[in-house]
Amino acid sequence: MSIFEELESEVRSYSRGWPVVFDRAVGSWLYREDGKAYLDFFAGAGALNYGHNNPALKQALIDYIQRDGVTHSLDMYTVAKRDFLETFQDKILAPRELDYKIVFPGPGGANAVEAALKLARKVTGKEAVINFTNAFHGMTLGALSVTGNSMKRGGAGIPLVHATPMPYDKYFDGAFPDFLYFEKLLEDSGSGLNEPAAVIVEGVQGEGGINAARLEWLKGLDDLCKRHGILLILDDVQMGCGRTGPFFSFEDAGIKPDIVCLSKSISGYGIPMALTLIKPELDVWEPGEHNGTFRGISPAFVTATEALRTYWSDDELEKSTKAKGERIGDAFKEIVERYPDANLVAKGRGLARGVEFADGKLAGAVCKEAFDRGLLMETSGPDGEVMKLLPPLTLTDDELGKGLSIIDESVAAVL
Repeated sequence: MSIFEELESEVRSYSRGWPVVFDRAVGSWLYREDGKAYLDFFAGAGALNYGHNNPALKQALIDYIQRDGVTHSLDMYTVAKRDFLETFQDKILAPRELDYKIVFPGPGGANAVEAALKLARKVTGKEAVINFTNAFHGMTLGALSVTGNSMKRGGAGIPLVHATPMPYDKYFDGAFPDFLYFEKLLEDSGSGLNEPAAVIVEGVQGEGGINAARLEWLKGLDDLCKRHGILLILDDVQMGCGRTGPFFSFEDAGIKPDIVCLSKSISGYGIPMALTLIKPELDVWEPGEHNGTFRGISPAFVTATEALRTYWSDDELEKSTKAKGERIGDAFKEIVERYPDANLVAKGRGLARGVEFADGKLAGAVCKEAFDRGLLMETSGPDGEVMKLLPPLTLTDDELGKGLSIIDESVAAVL
């Protein structure tokens, strides 16, 4: 492994917690170069909802490459893009009665967020954006300005402006009515709050600590935005594509955000791809006003299309995700009850789950114990205090059981 330490930047992160060299990956498993297997409850930080090298997606990709299909196309028209657009409309938008135009902003989630912020400001003529405590929206300057984590914000090197944080759901543990502070500032001409162009929010905060907003809170936020003429941006980069059960994390709340950001698992195969969905009346871009060299990666269109056809033609995956999520939730509840003095908290929705520990040292120790036993999972939260699970949605019941057993053993070893 010396070549990595010699040549790769100190900014490398995940490799420090999992100091091995991986070579192969299939389904829910990653294999070290010597063949040792690791059960993957990380899934590319949510970029591999359908597992590693999913056979249906892999075959579609091989077939496309084999016939010399276009790989790079900027925003030109291609067969691969047409197939994706038609399938996304038929399988995702139309069944949910969602009317969005699709922006291809670039390859990553931060690209989707930057496009959303830029467009909201262009449409409204206003600069200010409201974000939430413990939010994470990306590492570029615009996305960082609406991110809560102080360490990540500090890396910007310049002031991050034009964004004001508000309390996320349960930030005050129910001590105050929802949006009391936010609405008071909006209505008080002496508050000093600049009139916002938009509010940006995650349905479940992944990097922020697996904080799952109540559906009624999301609905209340949507109502507030409508009353005050504020655009609502829903960042579904990590929690979209079925992670919480439905395709979008906001579906069960019954809302239709003005702008939706997607990335990570939208390609289905771990290939870079991002979408910014915008209501048609917001589509005021000038040609080329927002672009990027890698916004038309056709192999990603191909695997995304196959993923939609394979997993979103019915509700089987959604039901399975919710059932497996409840199984994890029950298991985590038992862990919390088993260690009453540890003040643990079970968190999450669907297959985005976590256990909050007293501090990051404990959560990190549990993840290390799990790694030593052959399970990959990470920590999240402002101090890394949450043991975070994002397993593939396609994992089997046996794989889930094995993972939960390892977690049980790991928690016991630490506590």
